[in-house]
Amino acid sequence: MPAPDAVADPPVGDSPARRSVAARLLRGRPEDPAWARPGLLALLVGTAVLYLWRLGDSGWTNAFYSAAVQAGATSWKAFFFGSFDASNFITVDKTPASLWVMALSARISGVNPWAMLAPQALLGVATVGLLHATVRRWYGPAAGLLAGAVMALTPVAALMFRFNNPDALLVLLLVAAVWATVRALERGSTWWLALAGAFVGFGFLAKMLQALLVVPVLGLVYLVAAPVGVWKRVRQLGVAALTLVASAGWWIAVVTLVPASSRPYIGGSQNNSVIELTLGYNGLGRLTGDEVGSVGGGFGGNGGRWGETGITRMFGTDIGGQIAWLLPAALILFVAGVVLTARAPRADRTRAGLLLWGGWLLVTAGIFSFMAGIFHQYYTVALAPAIGALVGIGGVLLWRRRTHPAAAATLSATVAVTAWWGWVLLGRSADWHPWLRWVVLVGGLVAAAVVAATSLADRWQPAVARFAPAAGLVAVAAGLAAPLGYTLNTVATPHTGSIVTAGPAVSTGGFGRGGFGGGPGGFRGGDGGGFRDSGANGGGGFPAGGFPDGGQLPNGGRLPNGGRATGGGQAGGFGGQRGGGGGMGGLLNAGRPSDEVVAALTADADAYTWVVATVGSNNAAGYQLATGLPVMSIGGFNGSDPTPTLAQFQGYAKAGRIHYFVGGGGFGLSNGGADVGSEISAWVAANYESTTVGGTTMYDLTEPTGGQ
Repeated sequence: MPAPDAVADPPVGDSPARRSVAARLLRGRPEDPAWARPGLLALLVGTAVLYLWRLGDSGWTNAFYSAAVQAGATSWKAFFFGSFDASNFITVDKTPASLWVMALSARISGVNPWAMLAPQALLGVATVGLLHATVRRWYGPAAGLLAGAVMALTPVAALMFRFNNPDALLVLLLVAAVWATVRALERGSTWWLALAGAFVGFGFLAKMLQALLVVPVLGLVYLVAAPVGVWKRVRQLGVAALTLVASAGWWIAVVTLVPASSRPYIGGSQNNSVIELTLGYNGLGRLTGDEVGSVGGGFGGNGGRWGETGITRMFGTDIGGQIAWLLPAALILFVAGVVLTARAPRADRTRAGLLLWGGWLLVTAGIFSFMAGIFHQYYTVALAPAIGALVGIGGVLLWRRRTHPAAAATLSATVAVTAWWGWVLLGRSADWHPWLRWVVLVGGLVAAAVVAATSLADRWQPAVARFAPAAGLVAVAAGLAAPLGYTLNTVATPHTGSIVTAGPAVSTGGFGRGGFGGGPGGFRGGDGGGFRDSGANGGGGFPAGGFPDGGQLPNGGRLPNGGRATGGGQAGGFGGQRGGGGGMGGLLNAGRPSDEVVAALTADADAYTWVVATVGSNNAAGYQLATGLPVMSIGGFNGSDPTPTLAQFQGYAKAGRIHYFVGGGGFGLSNGGADVGSEISAWVAANYESTTVGGTTMYDLTEPTGGQ
């Protein structure tokens, strides 16, 4: 036995060092309140559960990108270029950084929806954590937790971090750029500012020019607020600009220098040029609406082809429920924070942070509001970090000054406006849990009154101060209840297709107008979502040969993005719709071909470069994902890219490189793009016999009828 005064060894795994590490993890910094670190852990774990829960229910989500992930997991060349198919015929119409993340996961875990989507969800957790860290650094743990919670519970964020579009990586990298800028502003650090430029540059490789929207804000705030001399600031910004160009430009340079014959065609361009894609279809064309090769026509007023443009666009029927729940609060708190810091020194951190996040919000929301080109509701996920940061920062700044009548009145008014606006947005889904809107309105107004009473009473009666934390928690709960409901609906609802939206179906009303499926005269998807394609994909494509009346959409219009089409009723609880999960009924989705078609395509597949060729990438994606084999997407995403030419296709067919051809894909219309699909379809029909396999009309290109 040990001596009486001896101390027994601690059990294995319970050493003082281990206990110290565990204590630090749970306690955080010595100066932090006891709830700070547990609150952060709860935020991150809760976000992970929210974004990972039943993640595979949506299947391949956006089949266009899923096919490219499959290709990248098979071919390193396809991985690098972002090719749609492993035989490297054509790329997707974006830079490939987001595909790299998902394709690496698929190489490790196999090509399946979970392996593809799990990295996206983890990017969401990382974004929430980094936003918390950035806000907390200057404004404290309460501001950081509130910012992170607002971000995590934004419906469009829950949608995009459970989806395979490029927006997830883009948002993380932009938050990282602000984080690095904050670090640079503390000491005037060139290294940290250069790192911010690198993050933006890699954001460009995720979604091209959209990443650059924050650049003027970061540059101007640093130029104004960095604690170093003006010429040093200018030189540092020059270094950051060079870093941005290098981190984005290396891939552009490689793709430009590689001969066209040695790489895939650049999807989305009309001249096989990544520069054209950057500045045209994915660049200035998004602002002006002049996007050669996109679907043509025009819906919407005020010059907007994808819904009405204008200052109220972010509050409109088709967008408000995605992002705008706390947008009024963010704007009010931003203005209040700027007023509070108006007389602060030039390098004041409080004001600098407000200008960083407020500038991000105003510039990005302004561009989104007035851009006349292709615009989808899910783009607004780029606003979520700025809204979360401003709510966290502004709320804490006013709370700390709540004994001042003006601060108390502003804080109370913000809570009341948020409750009223939540009531309005929930009213656009009037049949979806109608009790919730009244809970939000009444609870918010009560919270606003309690905040005002507690704040003002603190000034004369310190004993009332003990009720202040409870009043603040009630106000936060009331503000987050409505977006939480929409977010739970989003998580519970599978989402597929290229155009998806968060939350339940909405009707017209309030600011803006309903669009595709959102109001009178809109289209709605069926139970399978989207339009049918004569059986080639089992639904989800477009009618064979295009639409009636010459292949045009009604009124000659392009596909707008307003409103909802749901393909079904309520599933119960906070769950949502069948079919496309609110995104125009799963419009532009790729279905699965029949087993007979898959068997035909996989037979002797090794003898062919492409087992089938078809018009449009969504049509092609269904075949490629079902077979795991390369499929030629004629004309790219819209079917309007000028590749292959008829002569090139004839050469491929005569060389025996393509086994089958299936028609019926693409949009059948474009804004000045090529119509290679029609030319090739006519040539195939004239020179090959058709056969019906599993309800799909197919042409065997190895058996010509003569006359070629």
